[in-house]
Order: sequence, then structure tokens, then C-alpha cells
Amino acid sequence: MPQHLAELSDAVDLILQRVPGPLRVAAPLGIGKPHRLLNALYARIERDPSRPLLLLTALSLDPPAPKGDGLEARFFKPFGARHFGEDFPRLRYVQALKADALPAHIQVEEFYMQSGALLHSRQMQRRYVSLNYTHAADGVAQRAPNVIVQKVARDPQARPGDPVRLSLSCNNDTTQDTLEAIARRGLPRPLLVAEVDPQLPWIGGTASVAETFFDVVIDPPGPYPALFALPRQPVSDTDYAIGLYASTLVRDGGTLQIGIGTLADALSHALVLRHTDNAAYRRALHALDPELVHHPAVIESGGMAPFQIGLYGCSEMLNEGFRLLVQRGVIKRRVLDDAALMQRLAEGRADAQDHARLRAEGEYLHGAFYLGSPEFYDWLRNLDHDQRRGIGMLRISQINQLYGGHEALERLQRVQARFFNSCMMATALGAAVSDGLDDGRVVSGVGGQHDFVSMAHALHDARSVLMLRAVRGEGERVESNLRWNYGHTTIARHLRDVFVDEYGIADLRAQSDEDCIIAMAGIADARFAAPLLEQAKAAGKLRRDFSAPAHWQRNTPQRLAQALAPFRRDGTLPDYPLGSDFTDTEQRLVRALTWLKAGTGTRGGKLRTVARAVFSRTPVDAIALRRMDLEAPRGIGEHLMARLLRLALAQTA
Repeated sequence: MPQHLAELSDAVDLILQRVPGPLRVAAPLGIGKPHRLLNALYARIERDPSRPLLLLTALSLDPPAPKGDGLEARFFKPFGARHFGEDFPRLRYVQALKADALPAHIQVEEFYMQSGALLHSRQMQRRYVSLNYTHAADGVAQRAPNVIVQKVARDPQARPGDPVRLSLSCNNDTTQDTLEAIARRGLPRPLLVAEVDPQLPWIGGTASVAETFFDVVIDPPGPYPALFALPRQPVSDTDYAIGLYASTLVRDGGTLQIGIGTLADALSHALVLRHTDNAAYRRALHALDPELVHHPAVIESGGMAPFQIGLYGCSEMLNEGFRLLVQRGVIKRRVLDDAALMQRLAEGRADAQDHARLRAEGEYLHGAFYLGSPEFYDWLRNLDHDQRRGIGMLRISQINQLYGGHEALERLQRVQARFFNSCMMATALGAAVSDGLDDGRVVSGVGGQHDFVSMAHALHDARSVLMLRAVRGEGERVESNLRWNYGHTTIARHLRDVFVDEYGIADLRAQSDEDCIIAMAGIADARFAAPLLEQAKAAGKLRRDFSAPAHWQRNTPQRLAQALAPFRRDGTLPDYPLGSDFTDTEQRLVRALTWLKAGTGTRGGKLRTVARAVFSRTPVDAIALRRMDLEAPRGIGEHLMARLLRLALAQTA
């Protein structure tokens, strides 16, 4: 039986007693990390250089903390207190890493970082470990961890006398894979410590383990901090265009994996629109590209019709988009953990009894970890019995790869798989830049992207779709994200498949280098297509007499905004398709602050915007100014902020 404790300090005492010498602690990524326990352990070790600590983890989530008293800080501080909670336990080691102040006897290694959060941390950049997600468990085992800590859920519907079970819930991804990798190496089993969190939704099935799986179970007293929740961001015209184009590559009856961020939000909304309002969906696509219906990739790999069979969701991360897709009937194709039955179903040989079993036992959504908004967590907590039974949390070795003991079954389940992920940049020859910069610094990490891109080539009818924005920056600082070459790549060009940006679809699979260049230049922003072609010609990769077709000149932000404007106005493409964590006033402020940031990104833009704010007559939005504590500005600085905010609110009304 595990040892039960109520106090975090007692748990730290026990860990230090049971594990002599240096501590090598493994913890899951995301919200499965027991923040309070790790903070208590860090506080103790920080003062004791005789007990070195190595923490092996990933995605150490930390709420933003804008400094100063500018517009961004004035907006975020009240929102952050409400959204994350006043008592959210910020990870102490993350605060030290951000300041490059981690003590010499403490090291942190991560294989995936919160995007951009530790880009300037020299300590973290030095200790980053580049691993595919499927290799993370073995990478951790190689360090011989002597402690594994994890947050767990207790079954709220358990009856007295039932065997006690705990759920790995949000993170069934790596713990069991790590234990098996440790055993394969002949290493001692680490001390397993669980912290029960009543806020964590219960997930059964393979995410559920006997209480005896752990050596120590901590039931700390409340109050319990809210789970880390990602604020849902507004979806732009660019994002919607990408999501709409990408949605045409999905085949009914297929399999869906999506990443995170506003591109995934836009794709999820587009798939729902395709299913629930197909006429509006087709009008929006026609406005983007009247010839899209004839695109070979759409004809050969996708479709535009509503979903009759529905999709099976299989993604390392379950997020807000999957909630919407399940609720609106897009994700509904069930699969069984039975290869023989799956084969009969695939071949149309199943009888009524087989179909009855599929309806009763099949699952339509598989993931390895989840992360989302408070609404997403509430949805998971309040699933009815049938819905809960339809969702399974699996190991990362089952989700992110085919190879191993389940390959035959997974090939049957993952028919017509579409793997949608985001990248920062792409080259004209089909390489993708998703996780780092050419100076070696890491923005986030490879995560599972390479796993899914590789899997798309291993499955005979699957496609990998990498989504990116064609440009970044504003005004004088705008740059193309479609490069001739770049000093760092995440996905090698020999794995090239489909790229989608706001100007269309480039299908590169099995194409020659010259054809790839033409396809990628065809979805480049019109301002950057010609230089890209010239670089290709100079390298001898494109025939000298090639000239860009006239219709490429349509690839401009202005035409894109014009095409989608009617659908933004009538609500077909709302700012927050998955719901919003902001109040109505805050939504108006987000639009205004976004406009202001774009307009002041350069010295010239800043001077022009300040001049307009000072000398133009703009209406007073008292509610918005009050929310920003600028209703009665004091001093020159606050008066200028108020004028700038009034201008931005008027421009985005």
C-alpha cells in the first residue's frame, strides 16, 4: 500500500529520506506537473547545496507577467488575476531560469519549452534536450531518475469499498513508458509520488491505475489553485484563411490530429462550418479562391462535403478544438481495441453484433495529454457516461508512432489520417522551421511534429499538413516566412508533403525540386515571390525563362481582408470561434491593443500613430478607459496612453 500524506512538507521530508544523495526527479509536461510539490522541493533544495537536484521535464507552464505600468500590463494584470487565480503557484525554478539565477547545484532539462518563454534564458538554452516526443521517455530513463512526481485525479463517483484507483488524467503520455524504459536498462524503479488534485478531471480506461501504482500519495488540503488555462486568442483573417484551406484536405471517415494555437482554432471552426453550414463554408472558400474546388490536393486527399461517417481524433494533445468537434458531431467515428474486428469493419464484413459492440465499446477520441481553457476542463469534468467512455488517454508511444505491439491495429484505425501542425517558416524546397532559430536558440521544441510527419509517410493514405503564415512583422519590418534557405530546420525537405498558408495549398509530396519551388512561390505573399524565384534561378533550381503567373499578384493582405470581410461581418467567422475568456470590454481592448502594436512596430509608425492620437478628435470610451485605469489620467504618460487607446478603440470599433 502507498504511504498517505496530507502535507507537502512531509512529502519533501519523505523524498529526502528515501532517496539519499543527488536527486534526479522526472515530472510530466503541462498541467500534470505537481506545481506545489515541486515548489516545496525546490525551496528545500535551494538552501542545501549538499543535495544536487536534476529536474527532467517539459512544458513548464507560467502565466505571462508584463512588467511596468504600460497598456499591456494594465490590460493583463486584472485579467491574469481573474483567469489564473490570485493563488496560482508559479513554478519557482521557472522564475529562476528566466532570470538566469538557478543555483549551481540545481539543473533543469526540458525537451519542450513554453513557446518563446525561455528564449532568452541562457541556463535553459544550455540544458535544452532535443528529442522527438516518442524518444522522451527513453531519454529520461537514460538519466536514471530516482523520483517521478505526477498530479493525479481521484474518481469522484467511486463508491465506498471499491478498490481505490487514481487517474493519470491529463498526462498519460510518458510515465508508464519511462518506467518500462528504466526497467529495460536494468535500473532501480524510482520512487513514485502522486499529488491528488480535486480540480483535475477524471479520465478512466488506460489512464486509470491502481493506487498501489504509486509509493506515496499526497492529499494536500485546499484551497486548490485553478488548473493552468490557456487564454483563448482572437482568430485573424490570416488564420481563418489558413484554417479554411486546410479543412478541404480532410477526408470523411478519416483520422484527425491537430496542434495548438489560433491556426488550430481556425481549422476546427472551418471543419465545424463545413459540417453544419456547408453553403456558407463553400461561399467563404469561393471568396478565397474560386478555383479551389479543382485543386488536385483537394480532389485527391480531401473534400468539402459535410461529414457523414465523421472523424476519429488521434492527437498527442487534446485541446479546445477537439471539444468543439465532438460537440458539433464532426468527431464521431469510433474505433475498437480489436484488430480482427477493425479489419472486418474496414472490409465491410461486420455483422449487426459487431456494429453493436462498436457503438457500445468504441472510442472516438484518443490523446496523450490535454491542455485548454476553464471551459474545456469543465467539459471534461461533466461528460456523461457515453461521452466519457468514448475518450481514451493513451501513452505517447501509442499515439505518436505506429511501431511496436499495436502497429497492425493502429494502421486499421488511422485510415485517411491528416496530421495538421504549425511551423514558423518553410523553405522553397520543402523544409520546415518549427522550433528554433538559426543561431541555435530554441523557441519551443520538436515535440511530436516530426513523429506525425514521419507517420504520414508511413501510412499509405495519410498526409502531413504544415500550416504557416506567409509573412511576419508589420509595415517596414514585414518579412516573408517562405525562405529560400534557413540555418535551422525541424523537418527535413525529404519529408516534405503539404504546406498551407493564407494564400493557398502547396502539395510537395514526391515532386521535383523545381515543381516544389513553383508551388511554394505560388502561395508566397506577392511582395516576396519574385525575390524567391530569383534566388532559385541563381541556384540553378528553376529554369531561367520561368515567369510568375498573373494571378499570384492576388496574394496580398488587402485582398484577403476584402474576401473575408462579409463573413467577418455576418458572424460566419467570429473573432473567438471556440469561446472567449475575455469580457466584451476586454475583447474590444484586445482588438485595439493589437492594432496599436502593429501601428507602432517601427520608429516611423510610432511617430505617426502618436501624432494622430495627440491631434485627432476621438470619442471617449469610458468603460474601456475605466477598465485600463485611464478614465482620469494623471501626468503626461497616462494622458498619452489614454489618447493612444482612444485612437485605437476608434480605429477598431
